[in-house]
Amino acid sequence: MPSHHNIAGIVLAAGEGTRLRPLTELRPKPLCPVGNVALLDHALNRLKPITGDGPSNLAVNAFHHAGQIQAHVSDRAHVKVEAPESLGTAGAVANLKPWLDGRHALVTNADQYLPDGLKGFADGWDGERCRLLCTPATTRRDFTTPDGTAVCYVGACLLPWDLVKNLEVEITGLYEVLWRQEMEKGRLDLFVLPETTVAIDCGTPADYLAANLHASSGRSVIGEGAQVLGTVTDSVVWPGAYVGPGEVLERQIRAGTRELSVTVAG
Repeated sequence: MPSHHNIAGIVLAAGEGTRLRPLTELRPKPLCPVGNVALLDHALNRLKPITGDGPSNLAVNAFHHAGQIQAHVSDRAHVKVEAPESLGTAGAVANLKPWLDGRHALVTNADQYLPDGLKGFADGWDGERCRLLCTPATTRRDFTTPDGTAVCYVGACLLPWDLVKNLEVEITGLYEVLWRQEMEKGRLDLFVLPETTVAIDCGTPADYLAANLHASSGRSVIGEGAQVLGTVTDSVVWPGAYVGPGEVLERQIRAGTRELSVTVAG
């Protein structure tokens, strides 16, 4: 069984966040706050108990608004900027092979909200098979367990160095070049969380709002320095944003001025 000291952490943070526009025109999706903490910080915090912290143990890939990612991370993690294009999930890991330097990789998506963290995820891992964090499937079905249970991947995986070392620095995904083949060989280790586990992919305004309301136990989330002079219900107001007198925000995400507000149906 691999020692936790032989596992390094990678946060995938290069996505363009197209479904969250216009919010992601202001800042990259990984820096969108959930419960007034950037998604990227949530991701780094869930890796640390397994990998340790600092730039020798944690890495972040960046592409969209890469300068903002670099400034935010500062010296807390190693940042690898991808250019001229983002490399996809497999290309990103391959691009970090010199930094990994023979270590296994614990990879997590920056846009995944996992309030319970990754407790127990690395326990008992054999260091030979890809281990994927999953929940029982509801709408999306990604994999099937040996007992026939359909599951959904929720943005965290353990990748053994012996498989990582063969990845190429090219634009491609982990499913396409690694997981599919391992699944066909019956070698995927699916770590299935209880049905009650909260796991939210913050790719859409509705899911991003849901993550915030969960983080705040159902209250609106008001960012630091925000000025709220109107009424705010089930909403998110970003740091420094403004809600004018007489304004009524319900299920909205307010970023900056009145002109930048996203309303979530329902």
